Amino acid sequence: MNTYASGFAGGALIGLSVALLMLLNGRIAGISGLVAGLGRDRGLRRWVDTAFVAGLIAGPAVFALITGAWPTMRFVAGLPILVVAGLLVGFGTRLGSGCTSGHGVAGLARLSPRSLAAVLTFLGSGMLTVALLRALV
Repeated sequence: MNTYASGFAGGALIGLSVALLMLLNGRIAGISGLVAGLGRDRGLRRWVDTAFVAGLIAGPAVFALITGAWPTMRFVAGLPILVVAGLLVGFGTRLGSGCTSGHGVAGLARLSPRSLAAVLTFLGSGMLTVALLRALV
């Protein structure tokens, strides 16, 4: 599968899953919120969230079944940098009341002004970080 086709298929599946979660359960597919709620006992909602997150984790295996090869991943940073980056992302999702999936995919689709502000902040911060790191390194 070429890059464009796999990107299109991935985007379509993300959009479909976000739309189905909203239509069938009235929930926004913000992954940080779904993962944060897995530890709480909320009846059926907990199982729906668990199934959604399990589907995300199973994605590479499904990809391998369809294409015959595992997705290629390349890490250009060491483990300490990845840990710090993960912690910063986690802090940012709590500070921004959601992550890129909740604000960028579901929020923008619902025309949420708060999500637009969050996405512009995410993108601006990312661009600024890349520019600063390229200037320093």
